[in-house]
Amino acid sequence: MSRKAANPHPAGFVVACVLVVAGASGCAARARTEVTPAAPPAHVVGIELIGELKDFGESLGGHATENFRRHSDRQTADNRCYFTGKLQLPEFYSSLHMVREDGDRCAARGDEYDVFFYPVEAVASGEETITVSLAEAPTERVLVVVPHEDFHNQREARKAPTEVAEAAATLVGFLTASAFAKEKYGADSTTFRMLDRDADLFLRKSFIVNTYYEKVNALYDALRSGALTPEQALERKEGLFAELRQSCSEISPDPVSFNKCPAAMNNAGLAFDRTYTRHYPMIHDLYKLLGSDTSKLVPTLKRLLMNWPTSAAGAADLLNEPAIAGGLVVF
Repeated sequence: MSRKAANPHPAGFVVACVLVVAGASGCAARARTEVTPAAPPAHVVGIELIGELKDFGESLGGHATENFRRHSDRQTADNRCYFTGKLQLPEFYSSLHMVREDGDRCAARGDEYDVFFYPVEAVASGEETITVSLAEAPTERVLVVVPHEDFHNQREARKAPTEVAEAAATLVGFLTASAFAKEKYGADSTTFRMLDRDADLFLRKSFIVNTYYEKVNALYDALRSGALTPEQALERKEGLFAELRQSCSEISPDPVSFNKCPAAMNNAGLAFDRTYTRHYPMIHDLYKLLGSDTSKLVPTLKRLLMNWPTSAAGAADLLNEPAIAGGLVVF
């Protein structure tokens, strides 16, 4: 998740409330990134993997960050309660109400609001530590989280709209993890085979989330126009979220590094996931147009994110941007 915090007091009431390879060939000439092993012995392997993974990410076009170089005794990076009205759907998590509190206090808001409690494993501060929850996460999850957060701290990515940066970091996280796992464990390894499908599985999730975002948003438009009563809107809302749950539950095989359904099946959870899915299909298409080459995608995205072309309707438009078509990215 980007360090950009959601607004705890959005203007007005109609608003809403963060993802590891030895001996990679591209890193062979350099010393491996050092990560301080200040945790129990059970985490030593994870420390080594994280250092190797960070070097691998640099070989794909990223620049070094100070994230994940030491352990922390913090359970999580942050505990966030996102919330919004029961008949209000913000577009992205940056427009949700957000407060820092524990899960019980967040749940207590549920009578009045749609809530989503998020114990964050890592936040892209530039100096994020390895929290207990991240250290104890499955290897596949760690392999995705580390490059995801490191991509947020690329100076170019910090200039982009939150929803664009999240989509880009999400795909880069999947692809870096997959390439690293192939290099580290081999093409026949279970870790690689599971991670290698997550980028496409998230594309399927993106289509589903984006479709139901539009349906729920249209429902609330009908409410605001007077075509529906609040009671009717709440009833139809329940039906739409039931459909969303059914649709995303049918994604198969199960992804290994992310939830295939929104973690909270309500307005807050939908707005949160929409932040990651809104632009993901276009960025995934860009990856395909670049020959499914992550080492081309990363520098291309960094150029684009410096001045994101909001008028771009598809991946082909992105490739026609002056920063790309003009030859500033050398492949």
